[in-house]
Amino acid sequence: MSNKDFYLDVPAGADVFMEGDAGNESYIIESGQIELVHGGTVTFTLNAGDFFGEAAIDGKPYVMGARASAKSRLLRIERAAIGDVIKQNPEIALRILKQVIGRVRAGIVAAPVKEAPKPEAAKPKAPEPAPAPVSAPAPPPAAPVQSRSLAFRAAGSDQPIVLDATLSEFLIGRPDPAAGINPEIDLGPFNANGTLSRRHARMSREGSLYFLREETGVANGTFVNGERLQAGQKMPIKPGDKLRFGLIDVDVISV
Repeated sequence: MSNKDFYLDVPAGADVFMEGDAGNESYIIESGQIELVHGGTVTFTLNAGDFFGEAAIDGKPYVMGARASAKSRLLRIERAAIGDVIKQNPEIALRILKQVIGRVRAGIVAAPVKEAPKPEAAKPKAPEPAPAPVSAPAPPPAAPVQSRSLAFRAAGSDQPIVLDATLSEFLIGRPDPAAGINPEIDLGPFNANGTLSRRHARMSREGSLYFLREETGVANGTFVNGERLQAGQKMPIKPGDKLRFGLIDVDVISV
């Protein structure tokens, strides 16, 4: 056989073989592109290096037809020579196995067989619709739960500072009439050690949640449960938390 006989040049649009033809040859694509067609539908598109025509391994009819979607050059392997080719290059056997497994998983495992039409089974009688269930009366609406307010209680004080529920922002610090600073949470009476800034921190309310963040330039720190807030950090606050502004200890409570 000449070198020319080993190769098959297929123009674009031409069939290499048809679905159901006798499987006499397998092919490896040297260049171009091949479409595998099953039942008139393209099921796989193969490119250079891919193998097809595995039906020639056992001489069964081709499960799918093969058609060139672009001008292609194919290495042709006759059925009688497939065993020798695999012995000389076991990698080809592995490639064949992987591609055949992929086609089996796609459900293309055998040539189509036409079955005789089965007699139409008698259609079952539609069941009678069940009577609509009787709706139970809706339960009475639950009584609204009275929400509790958040408050601060400074160490050594029995009088809590209750947060105004109508506000969403609270400045925490000490008043300075000359600078026009009048914080909503005034801790000035507890600032005997002088560690509280005029604008020390800010509390914000988002829905039912409260958050605390330190104001810019505070020297003596703001702490939540012993952890100092970092610049720009926003910490959620709840009853039971222990805060410290400078050296002023404050408990968060609900009233």
